[in-house]
Amino acid sequence: MIFDAFFKALAQFSDPRFRNILLIGVALTIALLAGCTWVLLLALPDTISLPWFGQIDWVSSLLSGFVLVSMIGLSVFLMVPVASLFTGLFLDRVMDAVEAKHYAHLPPADKVNFKDTLIDSLKFFGLLIVVNILALGIYLLSTVLAPVVFWVVNGTLLGREYFQLVAMRRLGRKKANALRAKNRLLIWVAGFLMAVPLSVPLVNLFIPVLGVAVFTHIFHRLNKT
Repeated sequence: MIFDAFFKALAQFSDPRFRNILLIGVALTIALLAGCTWVLLLALPDTISLPWFGQIDWVSSLLSGFVLVSMIGLSVFLMVPVASLFTGLFLDRVMDAVEAKHYAHLPPADKVNFKDTLIDSLKFFGLLIVVNILALGIYLLSTVLAPVVFWVVNGTLLGREYFQLVAMRRLGRKKANALRAKNRLLIWVAGFLMAVPLSVPLVNLFIPVLGVAVFTHIFHRLNKT
């Protein structure tokens, strides 16, 4: 079911409506990462003065290069909260595109109030930040297993968020909670498989929007529509 949903989402890249949403998501993600990099570069001093050596100009250039390289690595961690926030921005548009192509027999979904969706996304965003900060010690102690722990933790949270928001659009909060609880293991596996590519630079740019499409298919399979 999960891989079928993934390949259906990939196949929809040829759909101009879906592709436009994806490109907007990628562009906003790049802009966000570029903005973080720019802020860090602005914070760097133009020159550095050291005792005995005096003023040194080349250290600034070295630090600038280090910041650029570091941001590529940090994107592995930044993309998880970015993926959480983007559900609130693209949920309706991605689901509309997927349902228009694959579930056209269904009546129009009830639009979830954007404010409510955004509030839910911000709550999940805060939860992701807090949990990852608390889990930081575990990541460090896990050494070579740290990526696996990272995927397990964030896969659990992302799977819960994506499925919940997708299901709420058709079922409402109470029924969405019940369907999610009934299929907890499957949703966790889907979230885990989403968290893995989120830790791959460049590939992770496409995952937030693609994830909504995948969970839309999973929801409809579980809801038997």
